Amino acid sequence: MAVTSTSTEYFPYRIGVDVGGTNTDAVIVDTTLSKDPASSIIAAKKTPTTSPSVTDGIKAAVQSVLDESNVDRRHIASLAIGTTHFINAIIERDERHLSKVAVVRLSKSFTREVPPFSDFPPQVRDIMCGYCTQVDGGLQIDGSIEASVVESQVVEECAQIRQRGIRAVVVSGVFSPLDHHVHQEETVRRIINRELPGVSVTCSSEISNLGFLERENASILNASIHRFAQRIIREFKTAMKSLKLQCGLYLTQNDGTLLDAETAARLPIRTFSSGPTNSMRGAAYLCKLYTDAGNSSPTTIVCDVGGTTTDVGVLLPSGYPRQAVGDVSIAGVRVNYGMPQVESIGIGGGSIIRETEDRRLTVGRDSVGYAIKTKALVFGGTITTATDVTVAAGGKVDIGNSDFVAGISQDTIAKTQATIRREYERICDLMKTSPAPLPMILVGGGSIICPPHLDGISEIIWPAFHDVANAVGAATARISATVDMVQNASNQTVAEAMQKATVIATQRVIEAGARPDTVAITEKESLPLQYVDHQVRTVVKAVGDFSPSKIIMEQWKEEEEEEEEEEDEPVTRGHPPTKPTQQAELHLEEPFDIDRYKPRIVADPKTGAKTWMVSTTDLEWLAEGCYVLGCGGGGSPYPEMLKLRQHLEQGHELRVIDMKSLEDDARIYWAGNMGSPAVPAERLSASESILAMETMMEYNNHESFDAMIGIEIGGSNGLQPLTIGSSLHFDRPVVDADWMGRAYPNLWQVIVAVQEENQILPCAIASGDGRTLIMTKSPDDKLIDQTLRAPSIEMGYYVGFCARPTTTELVRRWAIRNTISQAWRIGRCIARANRANTMSTVTEQIIEEMGGEESAKVLFRGKIVEVERRLFKGHSHGEVVIRHVSADADHEQDNTTTSLPAIATGGDLHIPFMNENLLARHRRDDGSEAVIAAVPDLITVINSANGKALGIGEYRYGMVVNVLGVACSPGWNDNDPGLRAGGLAAFGYDDITYRSLGTYKEPRSVIEEFL
Repeated sequence: MAVTSTSTEYFPYRIGVDVGGTNTDAVIVDTTLSKDPASSIIAAKKTPTTSPSVTDGIKAAVQSVLDESNVDRRHIASLAIGTTHFINAIIERDERHLSKVAVVRLSKSFTREVPPFSDFPPQVRDIMCGYCTQVDGGLQIDGSIEASVVESQVVEECAQIRQRGIRAVVVSGVFSPLDHHVHQEETVRRIINRELPGVSVTCSSEISNLGFLERENASILNASIHRFAQRIIREFKTAMKSLKLQCGLYLTQNDGTLLDAETAARLPIRTFSSGPTNSMRGAAYLCKLYTDAGNSSPTTIVCDVGGTTTDVGVLLPSGYPRQAVGDVSIAGVRVNYGMPQVESIGIGGGSIIRETEDRRLTVGRDSVGYAIKTKALVFGGTITTATDVTVAAGGKVDIGNSDFVAGISQDTIAKTQATIRREYERICDLMKTSPAPLPMILVGGGSIICPPHLDGISEIIWPAFHDVANAVGAATARISATVDMVQNASNQTVAEAMQKATVIATQRVIEAGARPDTVAITEKESLPLQYVDHQVRTVVKAVGDFSPSKIIMEQWKEEEEEEEEEEDEPVTRGHPPTKPTQQAELHLEEPFDIDRYKPRIVADPKTGAKTWMVSTTDLEWLAEGCYVLGCGGGGSPYPEMLKLRQHLEQGHELRVIDMKSLEDDARIYWAGNMGSPAVPAERLSASESILAMETMMEYNNHESFDAMIGIEIGGSNGLQPLTIGSSLHFDRPVVDADWMGRAYPNLWQVIVAVQEENQILPCAIASGDGRTLIMTKSPDDKLIDQTLRAPSIEMGYYVGFCARPTTTELVRRWAIRNTISQAWRIGRCIARANRANTMSTVTEQIIEEMGGEESAKVLFRGKIVEVERRLFKGHSHGEVVIRHVSADADHEQDNTTTSLPAIATGGDLHIPFMNENLLARHRRDDGSEAVIAAVPDLITVINSANGKALGIGEYRYGMVVNVLGVACSPGWNDNDPGLRAGGLAAFGYDDITYRSLGTYKEPRSVIEEFL
């Protein structure tokens, strides 16, 4: 191993390297000249990545800049490298670089229903899945201990891991990111390291934050690539040794800051998306968008033009990229770690220009790529590219031989430039959050093709060294530290909690090597936890300039640090080698025709009763539809969907029937979960509702029942009846109906309770870990929620709930019919839009399924520009503000022309929420206001990037969204009791008059249609 020492001597020079598939770029920056970025870059080099070994490209590029600059190697502070090696190995599913992983979960009572690797693509699971187990441990959402770690259990599992020869282990504990006191994951890691020397252990809490499955998935990817990352970094160090460099070695991570080599080898996932970030951070440095701590610059678009594509991102006033929101997946695996928001178009310097038979001109999407210097006209080739047209158009472009492009017609030049301009204006407009013009920085080797003027862009900046901006971003990267913690807000204000997190983040970034006088806070967010009193999640990120006085110098021994294992193969250029395409194709899924798919409906030959046998495809569509019907609340159905998919894979059955199949004297139970949606995101929705059912049946002396009906179709409770009715549990069918037609925050607002007396009590709640409680009396249904809240908190802030069983008569009178069918159809719309690339009209497709324009409306189209959240009496209150954007460009992009006009355009849309969205208030440009939709009608915010619904906890700045409004069911608005219970007055909006969006249309029954 290398011996490290700390020096107080000043080291002004920093080397940045970007390892790409085509070129390896390198620069040397003199930090004493940072006030003049162009002067501070004292050497730069682009070297083709053509050697079989990645280290050769690094050595060639770095040696070149060392020779050019002639700096004293002893005065070099750091070598920072940006690389895509690790993520490429996973995306390409290269078994030579991926290890088997053992997963040890910490929880005594939860998560078993959704085992590790549940949502991995089959091929990735086959490569990585080595062994999965569970031992005692885990926390509750308030930080209290669910169960203590039992050492003997861990030792026993170590024997199983040793027997299987697995050398990569993940330790994943429930709510482990909140474990700031007992450190259960670290305790288990120490036991494993003692029992299994040489085995690498990844603790999930050091990978990402709340969201158990996504955090565990990210940890598995990290553990699988860990051995390969160690070898890559050893090769980087070998290159440094041959260059006689003894400075600190760093890799750039996803947020554009530095990660020391030791940490990068242990946590390679942090480097996965460093490439785009390096380009944006390099652009920020070259254009002096930050100089000192606290300096704020205007929001700026960065356009990185390569040979084939153009990547566009946004630098926030902090000088750091705007982060992507929503689902992130690597090789089909959902993870929850940060990465920059980047949009791409298929236009670059090497894009091929063609004219079709009808005289239309196309630019790309194919490109000559790295072969531009041999194939483009301007270099003596035969293919017309975007670069050729730019040179032919004249201007200050000095590339190749302009005589070679003299034959390009003015018509071709005009059409090409018009196409490029239109695409650039469209992609820039997509990234903006307001109509106001923004400056744009051009970087990348192909940036000469960008027009000199663009609508919506106030200024186009083309800095010196633009073609090596990614290497500049690596060389000038800063140090960062992030604090994400849940704090008690009963003994301090939210502002005081935020200040505490800020102090901790500042201390951590200084300890990591930042110069104290340069530390700045670049991110702050406060997130109250729904239904959890006095608990607030605070997220703070601090950054600071790399401190030369704290450089860690590498003192190399003569011998090698570690012996390479015999089976290791040399790392090839740019990215790991892939297996032959034919082998990979064996694992691809068969094409699936969504429109031809039919659910399996069977009829009883004796009674004629019809039953829908739910499949895995049905489940996926139901989950997406339930989230849309959740109106921002109800919690994500995703963990419940994975649990049910396990049921089907194990051979169990999930059945749905319509009301016609119910016997007149049927006994019908209704149950679900209640509490904070943040809890099942960690505990993965265990057996709480099953235990509540068993408790209620025991109290009622019922040995059985006839059917289940859902409390609410919106959110995770939409799938709960299927879990309870599964043949794994009670083996009973689920009625295609529910009591709400959406998600609602209060139990007393279910329609049967609004319209009939004494329909909830007696009821039972269960914690999932053996504790149950029965409530038998209350003078008022509204007091039931309040009464159950205190024990629910003591039982983990999330409980299963089972109410008094109901009757066929009441179901037929008050239940919302065919809502499972409706959720299925909505999910099918989303799947179809994703498959057919018609995402821009997914809202219109959903509206058609909901009954057309008479029943549903596009309320607004825009981008989220503000989100306010606060906690009051256990409910998450707040408001999201959406600023208008036009949908025209999106429809041009996917060649769709059918789009419904929104009810409101221009200005902003304000949506207050109380766990669910309550109303939509349009604030026009002239300052006037109008309420365009309100509960009990449904108001849903849909992510335009993937057509999926957003929960209120997922609202993030900069997201492009469509707002959908749907007329509520007759149970809410046919009479006064329903309207009062579900309407605005129930939420404190007495001054707003309710007007329905349209006429509710009963959903079509899947059972009737597909029998």
